[in-house]
Formats: sequence, C-alpha cells, structure tokens
Amino acid sequence: MPSDAIQPILSLRGIHKSFGGVQALTDVSLDLYSGEVVALVGDNGAGKTTLIKSMAGVIRADKGQFFFEGNEVTLSGPAAASDLGIQTVYQDLALCNNLDAVQNIFLGRELTGPWWSGFRVRRADCERKAHEVLQRLRLSGISLTRNVGAMSGGQRQNIAIARSILWQPKVVLLDEPTAALSHTAAEAVGKLIRELASHGLAVLVISHDIHQFVIDVTDRIEVLRLGRKVASFASKQVTGEQVVSAMVGGNEEPAGAR
Repeated sequence: MPSDAIQPILSLRGIHKSFGGVQALTDVSLDLYSGEVVALVGDNGAGKTTLIKSMAGVIRADKGQFFFEGNEVTLSGPAAASDLGIQTVYQDLALCNNLDAVQNIFLGRELTGPWWSGFRVRRADCERKAHEVLQRLRLSGISLTRNVGAMSGGQRQNIAIARSILWQPKVVLLDEPTAALSHTAAEAVGKLIRELASHGLAVLVISHDIHQFVIDVTDRIEVLRLGRKVASFASKQVTGEQVVSAMVGGNEEPAGAR
C-alpha cells in the first residue's frame, strides 16, 4: 500500500453473489488505493470476473457494501460506476476494427457541435484530446487515423486503455490485458499500467501470467479460490510458486499470506 494513501479509493466489504445454486462469491473484501497496481488471480471459476463485473456495476452483488472514497455507494449499473470514476477494460476490448484510433477512443462519447449544426462530430477537437491522452500515456507513436483492425494486439490494448482514462477516472479495472500478446507487447502493456499508477490511479488487473507479469508489474496480489479470498501477498515478497499454491489450495495457510 502506498505510504501516502490515507484511505482506499474503492473498498468492498463482505461481497456475496450467487447464480442459482452456484455461489460465485462468498464474503469477499478488497481495498484499492491510489497509485497502486493490484493483481486479482485465481483458477478458472474462482470468481474473478464476477467480482470485477460487480465493481463495474455490470452485476449487482446479493450482499455486501461498496465504499468509494470513504462513502458508501450503490453501483446500480455501469453508468453509475463510470460517473464515480470507475472504468473497465474487458478482455475483448470492445473496439470497432473499421474505425480509427480517435473514433474508438471517443466511441459513444463523441464531442459534437450544437443542435443547429446537426450535432456534427468535432473531429479536430476529438483528435486534439485523443493526442493529449496518448501523449500522457507516452503512446504518441500510435497513429490517430489508422483503423484499429490493422493494428497489433499490443496497440489495440493500448487504445482500449487510453479510452478508459479519457474522462480522468480514479479506478481502472483490467481483465486479462496481456492475453494473446507477445512477450514484448506484454512488457509494453505492463509499463503502461505502471504509468497509470504513477498518475495516481488505482489499478486492478486480472491476469493468469503469474510468474512474469503479475510478479513484475503489480504491488499486491489478491488470491481468489472457489469464490473466497484466500490470500494476499506483497508482490515483491512472494514467489510465483507460492501464489499458484494459494490458487489451487496446495496449502491452507500459504506462506507469506496475510
């Protein structure tokens, strides 16, 4: 936890969620702090996606409390989460291949002129703001006019992340940001995630790449198993083997857990 963090930006307390007879989450609590990158790991079916979707307002928890900057809030939907300052980048990225970087960054939130202009898109203003966002993330080398369908996997991931911070959020949730990327591209995405944290954002990352990405990029690792949080590690004080052991239940009280 960063030394200057007085209180978490986002806190979850006692989150429960079931789907019919399947208990997806049981009594999960989690804190996210400004300037910190947290990894959420677990085997398939551990509840990671359910938890991140509850934080994004996509699904509603059956029980539990959400606090944002110390105040209890109700995440009634994705718009409510976005209004608070929570942005999510899902694994499928939700990009339109036939549109360029600017159009994808502003997709659904285009800057438009007044009604008497027919609400025409202000392309020049969109390009300027997109350039500012990419420059802030040190991604100014990405073409603004090239269709994203012609871009590499790493560039597409960068565009999705840039879109998530367009309106200056305080929390960014990333679902498998390095999936299907080359080692070099994954390293670049890792640097970008650290850049987000350096600007004071709280970042939560779901990843299966334990031994490299999670250990190298994150500050803290939270482990879910069968819908419960079973361990929490400082990333620099744990090995990949210890994290995997906690994930699969190899040790009921993993070494280094707290």
